[in-house]
Amino acid sequence: MLVKIDNPQTLTKVIEIISELVTEVRIKVNEYGLSINAIDPANVSMVALRIPKSAFSQFEAGSETIGINLDSLKQILKRCSSASTLILERKDNLLEIQIQDRIKRNFTLSLIEIESEEKEFPNLEYSSKVELTSLDLIASIEDCAVVADACSFQIQEGNFIIEAKGLNSAKSKFSGDEAKIDGENCKSKYSVEYLQKFMKGAKLCEKTILQFADDHPMKIDFKAENFSLDFLLAPRVETED
Repeated sequence: MLVKIDNPQTLTKVIEIISELVTEVRIKVNEYGLSINAIDPANVSMVALRIPKSAFSQFEAGSETIGINLDSLKQILKRCSSASTLILERKDNLLEIQIQDRIKRNFTLSLIEIESEEKEFPNLEYSSKVELTSLDLIASIEDCAVVADACSFQIQEGNFIIEAKGLNSAKSKFSGDEAKIDGENCKSKYSVEYLQKFMKGAKLCEKTILQFADDHPMKIDFKAENFSLDFLLAPRVETED
């Protein structure tokens, strides 16, 4: 396996986001590109990264899977600048990482065995779908974080509402003018802590797609020209005040 990417800044940011959920992952490389599927230790969320073959300036790979410590990989990738070129090459039980800019720098990362069972990202059915500007979603989640540790997502009479209630409350309401709203009335509640981690992915793309249903896991899609990053978040099922 040998892959080369000319602008590794996006990869660096995506790996940093995933590393907040899991510390070890399997990286799959095949004829279609590079992918990661992982579940966080608490079994609350799942993440799927897809980077197509076309995003790489050089791509020499069959079909293989390597185990990586994400914290170690993240620290190395942080050494890249916007002008760097990144080369990843597997040699036996090592991943050789070369960063090329004004000078060439080389790192080696030991590959690891991951014992946990690998699971594919599930294909669930949803009753509602919302597409909105990422900046608006980020602001709404941050509003909720001020007042509570969970917030509800709901479709109500054609409007999309994000709301948090504790001793205090916060609420954002989107009509069809501010978001693309498709679906029936529904409501589900989710952890603000996890959502805040996911919002770092929202900063990498202009639009975010949300799919959810009553007391159902929510799927969050961040898609750009050179990658897709999807999250699945389990609902908080509890009695409303």
